[in-house]
Amino acid sequence: MNYYLNKLMIYHEVHQMERAGFSIQKIAEHLVMDWRTVKRLLLLSEEAYLQQLEVPLGRKSSLDAYEEFVREKLILYPATSAAQMHDWLKEHNVNFPSVSPKTAFNFVRSVRNKYNIPKTEPITLLVV
Repeated sequence: MNYYLNKLMIYHEVHQMERAGFSIQKIAEHLVMDWRTVKRLLLLSEEAYLQQLEVPLGRKSSLDAYEEFVREKLILYPATSAAQMHDWLKEHNVNFPSVSPKTAFNFVRSVRNKYNIPKTEPITLLVV
């Protein structure tokens, strides 16, 4: 199900249960949510909640500036590993920040997911 549609359905279910006379604690237990979240949803209007959903989630990555470079390389070479991409980023960018290989791996994975670029197996040629 769509992420935003799911969130909107939960919002409406919280309000419906509140109108039916359920307490905040009972709503939270039924929907397996924190009672503070239920309370916050009850205080928000639908318009305010929709605006809140439009704000992107997550933090800024220190590698966001290199997203286009990574995307272009992944399109050209879809079998590229995260370690290889990390090396390319260090070679092509003098001011590249010192990040761990795991950070580079997570960033490459997020770019693959965002642009739907699956990792393919490299083609190996056998010479007989």
